[in-house]
Amino acid sequence: MSSLDAIQHLWRHCALDPAWLPQLRLSGHGPILPSSFALDAAAQACLAASGLAAASFHHLRSGEKQTVAVDLRHAVAEFRSEHYLRVDGSQPADPWDKIAGIYRCGDGRWLRIHTNFPHHCQGVLRLLQCEYDKTAVAEALQDWKAFDFEDAAASHGLVATALRSFEEWDAHPQGVAVAAQPVFSISRIGDAPPQALPAADRPLGGVRALDLSRIIAGPLGGRVLAAHGADVLHITSPRLPTIPTLDMDMGRGKRNAQLDLDQADGCAALRRLLADAHIFLQGYRPGGLAERGFSPEDAARARPGIVYVSLSAYGKQGPWAGRRGFDSLTQTASGFNIAEAAAAGSDTPRAFPAQALDHIAGYFAALGALAALHRQQQEGGSWHVEVSLAQAGHWLRGLGRVEGAMGLAVPALDDVRPWLEESDSGFGRLLAVSHATRLSLTPARWTLPSMPLDSHAPAWAV
Repeated sequence: MSSLDAIQHLWRHCALDPAWLPQLRLSGHGPILPSSFALDAAAQACLAASGLAAASFHHLRSGEKQTVAVDLRHAVAEFRSEHYLRVDGSQPADPWDKIAGIYRCGDGRWLRIHTNFPHHCQGVLRLLQCEYDKTAVAEALQDWKAFDFEDAAASHGLVATALRSFEEWDAHPQGVAVAAQPVFSISRIGDAPPQALPAADRPLGGVRALDLSRIIAGPLGGRVLAAHGADVLHITSPRLPTIPTLDMDMGRGKRNAQLDLDQADGCAALRRLLADAHIFLQGYRPGGLAERGFSPEDAARARPGIVYVSLSAYGKQGPWAGRRGFDSLTQTASGFNIAEAAAAGSDTPRAFPAQALDHIAGYFAALGALAALHRQQQEGGSWHVEVSLAQAGHWLRGLGRVEGAMGLAVPALDDVRPWLEESDSGFGRLLAVSHATRLSLTPARWTLPSMPLDSHAPAWAV
């Protein structure tokens, strides 16, 4: 499937005006990334669809119509933006934990564990009863069957998945549930009049977005909204770990505050922010915010007209709907690692050359939020957008396979220099990938520097 076909599919799914599609200007040819999947087309399609939705929303507010251009190589660079980040000329420390990765279990099957957060790492070591050492982990897993460890890890709130083929995933109850769901969902969850927005010279000027997410997918969605002018307030918890490199890259254009939602005053402060928000984007474990009084329905009652965006690993249906997960684990569970290995002629599972599911889901979160904002302005209501990594993967599979790309080199820093920009930040001088979507009248840009977490008060900009 071509980039344009993929964009048209997403546009129809969002029920946006097809008269906007001729405003697209797509350029570039692939393949670029060493993958047997259409990662290049996925990157261009996700960026173009979200940018076109921003242009359409600007037209809804101002009457101005503009073109939207996306270069394929620039889109692919942004699809891997965290890999190209430099701070004061140096690459940030590798956030990957030394025991994270893929192992063979005692039954001969492969298993991937994720230990980049300290509590996940400590939990895996307790479950395995071994030392913090890769060899020790490999030896301990010889006493386990892969599927048994996968289930045991989930029961302890940890993250690990057994390697499956597409055939095994498609027959698994969660794979069946994912295949039955749309690429992402947009549903009305309450009544409200259209929200008044101030006059603005950018698509999302005057739109206030709360971003309660970590790592890549959710923060990326918030970064896209900020690129089009939204006032994005990133709310983190002092209790939850993050990955600093990703905070630097994904934090461009946002302000950062911390609230402890395990405390009454933290929840009260978030309710005050919610009362004036237009978008509430969250990537907590399924049900985590509902326990604190911030479910989609709670938010719609507290702030009629809200667009509430939920990100999860496996979607809202199926036996894994409540499971935690990350991009690499979802790739492993849903068949991609085996398919990529087979395409490369390898017996060892092979991951994508990008955190593709995270990036797709992040752009889907922004696209879904923009589509819901269209509906809110045109017909009123409160809206819930639901996106998952597994659904992003199912959509990617639908784009088809690519021949002859597995031997390509991953683009290096010098290959993407035309699309890098420098800026001051709270971490030092940043070199990072610019936004690949080029709007002719309202250029996407981040007007605020990336800053450390808790740099700002939990309050909206005046």
